[in-house]
Amino acid sequence: MKKKFLAISFSLVLLMGLLSACGGNKAVDNGANGAAGDGGNADSSKPVTINMFTASPEYTDAFNAYIEEYKKVKPNVTINLEIMQADYNTVLKSKIAAGSTPDVFQTTAGGDIDTFAEYSADLTNEPLAAAMTDAIRSNMSSSDGKVLGLPVEGNLFALIYNKDLLEKAGIKEAPKTTAELEDAVTKLEAQGITPFANAYKEWWVWKHVFQHFVDAAAQDANMSPKELVDNFIEGKTTFKEHPILSDNFFNFIDTTVKHGTDKPLERDSNAEVSDFASGKAAFMTGKGAWDEEAIKKINPDFNIGIAGYPVSDKADQALIITGADQALRINKDSKVAKETIEFFNWLYTSDYGKGWFSNVAKVIPPIKDAPMPLLDMPKQMVEILKTQPSGDLSINYSLDTFHQKFGELMQAYIGGNQSKEKTIDEIQKAWIQLGSAE
Repeated sequence: MKKKFLAISFSLVLLMGLLSACGGNKAVDNGANGAAGDGGNADSSKPVTINMFTASPEYTDAFNAYIEEYKKVKPNVTINLEIMQADYNTVLKSKIAAGSTPDVFQTTAGGDIDTFAEYSADLTNEPLAAAMTDAIRSNMSSSDGKVLGLPVEGNLFALIYNKDLLEKAGIKEAPKTTAELEDAVTKLEAQGITPFANAYKEWWVWKHVFQHFVDAAAQDANMSPKELVDNFIEGKTTFKEHPILSDNFFNFIDTTVKHGTDKPLERDSNAEVSDFASGKAAFMTGKGAWDEEAIKKINPDFNIGIAGYPVSDKADQALIITGADQALRINKDSKVAKETIEFFNWLYTSDYGKGWFSNVAKVIPPIKDAPMPLLDMPKQMVEILKTQPSGDLSINYSLDTFHQKFGELMQAYIGGNQSKEKTIDEIQKAWIQLGSAE
């Protein structure tokens, strides 16, 4: 999974009692109609329990907030929230194999939409699907066009930087080319500033960096990122044919290790955020908009900036990436599928729901007609996208089974346990073996 804040697994079960009769008389707000089955509201007289199993501990408080709010709308509905970080994928697959698939579970988007299709309710004709932005809806759709997932957020992936530290080093703007990056590293270190904070203990940060280089390699090959990824999965191309991958990507990683915080394989997501927010490094790699709240909790006055990764000598290839890479799924065989879909229809279409994304979860809304959160990174994203295109969320074109293996191989590489050539060879093999659900 891409966004991790806690270093240990945990479960949180929220069991709420019935509220007053006054609360029970409220009708489901905009869009609660159209639940699965007959298209009408679920029965509001009988007790209903919905079990949610997710891998996003950073949204614990936000999830609890909408659970509490929905209790005012549907007093008969109890939502049990279980959140796990470590080994989430393994535990989810064990639950499915044992026939105890949760009513709501989380997967990555893109290729994994198809991987878990047989367990997922078809949401294509639901109000929540109509509420999604076009780009997000595409991220949630299977290869045959069915909407089988719903996002917690829209997302932003970028090289995050400390504006004050760059200014101190005489760097007027974030580097856009490899040469500018080299110059920035030299200037920062001349001022005694460590250039990079990394979280290379986490396998998932690697894919966030790598996708920027994949996009550029695809552009140079005159194809879409999906076409390039498909070619790797089918064994039709190699890194040698794409210097941005075989050279530039590895050079970037080598630079971040050589000029980064100590013991990179021991630094997890929390440590990276702490290093960066405390002013110990100028750039933060492998992360995105979800980190801003954590940074501001440590340093409320932090002067944050975002930029595309300098992947080549072409400044126009330094692009931020937007889209949705995580999906909640509704178990199509759940005994409470109707009530579960009604709940998410409410979240995606009600006035409360539209405000929840921005004001409670403080994420980039995945739905239309919702305001942006009052945070720096989303604001800057909006301004950047007025003059530059978004990069393609190319991590969605491979399965997370591949991305996890990719991260492990890169960890072995920077740990000195595997050569660059061997690492590239193993990545190419993993793409063929693990990259696709087929």
